[in-house]
Amino acid sequence: MTAPNENRFDVVIAVDGPAASGKGTIARALAAHFGLPHMDTGSLYRAVGFAVLRAGGDPADAALATACARTLDVKMLDDPALRESTTARAASVVSAHPEVRAALLECQQAFARQPGGAVLDGRDIGTVIAPDADLKIFVTASLDVRAKRRQAETPERDYAVVRANLAERDARDSGRDAAPLRQADDSILLDTSDMDRETAIARAIALAEARLAEKAGLR
Repeated sequence: MTAPNENRFDVVIAVDGPAASGKGTIARALAAHFGLPHMDTGSLYRAVGFAVLRAGGDPADAALATACARTLDVKMLDDPALRESTTARAASVVSAHPEVRAALLECQQAFARQPGGAVLDGRDIGTVIAPDADLKIFVTASLDVRAKRRQAETPERDYAVVRANLAERDARDSGRDAAPLRQADDSILLDTSDMDRETAIARAIALAEARLAEKAGLR
């Protein structure tokens, strides 16, 4: 078992998947387990979406969204407003603009290239941001399960609305021209539909341990 903060080589772990699949929880757990820095790349797009809304603009306005991405203040990443549903929807819209993705690309790749490695989660980590990652995990779950998880976070919201919003976001993320959501050919599929939080984390750590042991054996 690899203990936290005892990595003997650089390791980059890419965790991708749709909303409410559990990818963020799993990525944070992997980062803590291996003593690696973690980036939730979705927070960058939520920050851009929030900046556009705060400016009174439309997230579909590519020029405004790009301007916000290029002048993004990383202090915004801790703003609780980024977790609101309106911000999440805006993030999905701005993330479809190629210019926005280009503006944030260097920041994400620099994070992945830092000494010691890193864990990043998002929707294009294994395909665009870190295509040479040592381990790629694609986390997914059924739409119904993901909708129930998301509704549990905000029980006052109607389940049917939550489910419809997720379905719409899935279609937008998977159908966009710029870095669409898809499973990398060399990634490991982790379906958490029938897993609780602890089981999903344990499975992801086991996958990572196996891959790191394999890498260590090649050295």
